[in-house]
Amino acid sequence: MSMVQVQNLSFSYPSSFDNIFEDVNFQIDTDWKLGFIGRNGRGKTTFFNLLLGNYEYKGKIISSVEFNYFPYPVSDKSKNTHEILEETCPQAEEWEFFREISYLDVDAEAMYRPFETLSNGEQTKVLLAALFLNEGQFLLIDEPTNHLDTEGRKIVSNYLSKKKGFILISHDRDFVDGCVDHILSINRANIEVQSGNYSSWKLNFDRQQGHEEATNENLQKDIKRLQKSSKRSAGWSNQVEASKNGTTNSGSKVDKGFVGHKAAKMMKKSKSLESRQQKALEKKSKLLKNVENTESLKLEPLEFKSNELVHLTDVAVMYGDEIVNKPITFNIEQGDRVVLDGKNGSGKSSILKLILGKTIQHTGLVNLSSGLLISYVHQDTSHLKGRLSDFIEEHQIDEPLFKAILRKMDFDRIQFEKDISHYSGGQKKKLLIAKSLCEKAHLYIWDEPLNFIDVYSRMQIEELIESFNPTMLIVEHDQTFKQRVATKIVSI
Repeated sequence: MSMVQVQNLSFSYPSSFDNIFEDVNFQIDTDWKLGFIGRNGRGKTTFFNLLLGNYEYKGKIISSVEFNYFPYPVSDKSKNTHEILEETCPQAEEWEFFREISYLDVDAEAMYRPFETLSNGEQTKVLLAALFLNEGQFLLIDEPTNHLDTEGRKIVSNYLSKKKGFILISHDRDFVDGCVDHILSINRANIEVQSGNYSSWKLNFDRQQGHEEATNENLQKDIKRLQKSSKRSAGWSNQVEASKNGTTNSGSKVDKGFVGHKAAKMMKKSKSLESRQQKALEKKSKLLKNVENTESLKLEPLEFKSNELVHLTDVAVMYGDEIVNKPITFNIEQGDRVVLDGKNGSGKSSILKLILGKTIQHTGLVNLSSGLLISYVHQDTSHLKGRLSDFIEEHQIDEPLFKAILRKMDFDRIQFEKDISHYSGGQKKKLLIAKSLCEKAHLYIWDEPLNFIDVYSRMQIEELIESFNPTMLIVEHDQTFKQRVATKIVSI
């Protein structure tokens, strides 16, 4: 056991005037299983790069362990998997690799196949297995779930729960809950470390915010009451001041000693009220700095002329001569929120593309109602680059509406001036979702919309779907999301 100590850490990118981190202090135990959470663009991956020594910074990061990063870069994916793993962890024995990948439900024969022939999920699993065999290293795991199907997420979460010595960035609530014992959270105003999983952290965070909101409300009342008292005190002081000429309103003479005593008393009371008001304001200023405001999103789905929008009969996707999935039959009616569920490589995205009119070899029939308007969110964001204004012009988006949606999804105005290629993975995905929300459509087809998206925005999107009841066809592996929004699950 050893500690990683962060002392007075400050960092900003050379092209930015704003600090990502400012005078940050905390420490973590290298035996912990640490979940790392925070909204998109707050600096989670940046912090990983600081630990890895990739950026210069102010302050200190003190550690006796070596850091390693997942996803591990594989330079030549044409090599057999066992060669890749031996390069990744040269001190491990072959039997150790077989043991670890068996825990992750990967077939032993995968070791003798070219790495590039493994599915994305299999690649994730075998690289995690190899990296955990590197003794004396602290593993920085960045969004491992993006290439894992629902079953794969359960397997990897269970695997991580039996390990120690890692920091995990993930926004999948069930996944994080299953494998961590501490939470490192990047909040609006600070960074906190807390014992427990995501659910216990969220419960404590919400309780703290509720307490601060109640305290803030009471302080607001106190400040108003003190302001009124100050005004009354000022009125009394003016009356006393007027009496210093030695006469009362009736014209009779007054006791000068009494007037002086009363003036001093009024002055003392006024100073006391002013001091109490200042203390209340200072206490109020320390509250609600970490509150996460999630404004409600809006959507205007179009109503279709008939109840049924799409019908698939015995559809199976083909890659060459190979049939990928067992034939499936389902329909989409107005108000349906259909989730396609299945393992990686089972043809889910291909079925979405078939409905979008793409040319994909298949069996069976795909029937779309005439005049159907579809809005599509692509799984991949790697093509996004250039200025936001060019993106808006290219897709003929309502600019004020589009930017208003992005602001509600936690975009700072400064992001509008950046090249899109500099956005975080979550910010790029939000860009595609915001575009879809600007489009009036009969059917919304979203392919893994929550990849990289932070927890607060996930809940925001869930509330949007529940409120406006759009007709949707979705591929998504986040279990909480599926349970909350799906009206129908079609298993492939």
